[in-house]
Amino acid sequence: MVFATFFPSYYNSWVKIHLPHGAFLGNIDTFLKGFDPDKPDRLEITVSDKWMWIHPMVLSMIASLASNVDPKNIRCQEVTAKSGHYLKRMGLFDFLGKESKMDISEHDPSGRFVPLTRIRNSEELSRFITEMIPLLHLERKWQAESIRHIMSELVRNVIEHAETLNGALVCAQYFKKSNTIRIGIADTGIGIRKSLSRAHSTSSDLDAIKLAMVPGVTGATRREGGTALNAGAGLFLIKSIAFTNRDFFVIYSGGAMYKLLKRKEVEELILNANPDFDRHTVKEGLPVWRGTVIGIDISLDSTTEFTSMLDLIRITYSKAVRERKKERYKKQAKFI
Repeated sequence: MVFATFFPSYYNSWVKIHLPHGAFLGNIDTFLKGFDPDKPDRLEITVSDKWMWIHPMVLSMIASLASNVDPKNIRCQEVTAKSGHYLKRMGLFDFLGKESKMDISEHDPSGRFVPLTRIRNSEELSRFITEMIPLLHLERKWQAESIRHIMSELVRNVIEHAETLNGALVCAQYFKKSNTIRIGIADTGIGIRKSLSRAHSTSSDLDAIKLAMVPGVTGATRREGGTALNAGAGLFLIKSIAFTNRDFFVIYSGGAMYKLLKRKEVEELILNANPDFDRHTVKEGLPVWRGTVIGIDISLDSTTEFTSMLDLIRITYSKAVRERKKERYKKQAKFI
C-alpha cells in the first residue's frame, strides 16, 4: 500500500514521499496520486521496513525533486529493509545529500544496473550510453541498437526542450529472471505542454502528451515533419519499440499521465500514429509535476527484428506526416 502526504504551505511546504513495498509501472498510478511534487521547499522520505521493489522511474523522480531542495531541508528515514541496499547502490542517498549507515559491498554494477546519473549535455549522454551497454547482456545487435535509440531520444528531448539547469536524472536496472531492463528518466523543466506551446495549441496536459507522441510533431515548428534538426519522432519511436516488444511505457507531465499497456500476443503488429488507437490508460488531475517523467520496461526476449520494425516506423511516420499536411491544407482552404 502506498502512503504519502502533502503538507501545505503553512507547514513550510514539506513534501512527504513514502517508498512502498512495490512501485512499478503496472501500478505507478497509485504512487503518483500519493504526493504533491509542486515546488517543494522541504522533502521528507520514508521507506518500507520490510522489502521494496522500486522502479527506476520513481528513483529518477525523487532525485529530480531533491535537486531543487537544499540538502539541509531533506529528511530521509534510515533504511532497515535488506532490499534498501538497492537505494544506496543506485546512488539515491548521494542525490539527497545524505549518508547511509548501510554497509554493503559495492561490486561492479556492469551487467546489472546503471545508478542515478545526471545528464546535461551530449557529452554526458554519450558517456552514459557507453556505460549502459554492458547492462544489456544482448546477443542480438538490434536489441542493443533499440536501447541506444531509446536513451538517446529520451535524454535528447530533455537537453533540447526542458529548459532545466538540472538536466535529466536517469537510471536503469537489468532483471535477469525476466530478462528485462527497466529505465527511468525525469526532469523538472517546463514540461511537455509548455514546450509544445511554442508551435502548437493544446487544451490540456493530456492533450499535449498525446500530441507529443504523434510522429512529425515538435515544439520547434508548426511544420509537419519538424525540421532538419528535430523531426518530431523521438517519443513516437520509443512508443513504437515498447508496443512492438509488448512492454509498458509511461509519460507523466503536468497533471496528466499516459500509460501504454502491453500489446496482446495475438494482436496484429500495426503501429499507430495516433496514441489513442493503442491499448492504454490515462489519468488526469494528478499532482502537478513541473517537468516530464518517463518510465519504460523493455523485454529482451523479443524475436522481432529491429531493422524490420524500423522500416514499419518509417512507413507509419511518413504516412502520418502526409495526413497531417492534407488536414492542414483542408483547413486553410476553408478560409480562402
